[in-house]
Amino acid sequence: MTHSATGQGQASSRPRRKRIEPMKAIRAIRALIADKEDTGQVFKIIDALSGGADERMFNKFMANGTGQQVVAEKRDLIALLNDRERLSKLPEGTLGRTYYEFMAEENLTADGLVAASEEAPRLYAEMPEGAAIFRDRMRDSHDLWHVTTGYGRDGLGELCLLAFTYAQTRNRGIGFIVLVGGRVSSKEMPGIGIWKAIREGYRHGKAASWLPTADWETLLAQPLADVRRQLGIVAPETYQRISPITSAAEKGLTAGKPGLKEAA
Repeated sequence: MTHSATGQGQASSRPRRKRIEPMKAIRAIRALIADKEDTGQVFKIIDALSGGADERMFNKFMANGTGQQVVAEKRDLIALLNDRERLSKLPEGTLGRTYYEFMAEENLTADGLVAASEEAPRLYAEMPEGAAIFRDRMRDSHDLWHVTTGYGRDGLGELCLLAFTYAQTRNRGIGFIVLVGGRVSSKEMPGIGIWKAIREGYRHGKAASWLPTADWETLLAQPLADVRRQLGIVAPETYQRISPITSAAEKGLTAGKPGLKEAA
């Protein structure tokens, strides 16, 4: 299939508006609460509640020069992120080198989210080529967002990054996860600022440049500090202050122990 970045080609490449499926989202959020490592449930919730968010974001993406270039060139971000040897040879402190170190420390691969995302069949229903490129790029850049924003993969870090992402995308599925996750976490770990950190993530997402149109292929070779300045991303100070406490508390809760008092 050929793709034109403007006009009729753009219209034909748009993702379809999805029917809202609240019961599917409720079942998935219950499963996610029971097993916070079940990433597939995240994609099910986003799929169930996204409605017209994908179409709206794709239109914004295609109105941007970088977005048009990504689709016209049929860029495959995941192939670049899977080139660990190339990333490891980038200078210390660059986005790409920091991403490589982050993935190695967390024992992750760039295509780790692919299998989880396929648990939401509607996300992988047949769609026009341009829309599929955009969908995959959003998924595959998730850990780049982690590195760029400064949020870790701990429970609070994921919630704060989702709050940041909701501010950027206005996807109701993501907002739903943030609301439920924030409520559960604040009950498990009261009085330490869970909601303050989440609100900070949302504010930072609103203030930053629109990350879906970031030229990641170019930014990987640049110093991370410069990338953050270009994208208008500031340090998540509240998250950084309380994440050691919440991470220790999470370990205690997982082990069936009080956790929070020991962490504090």
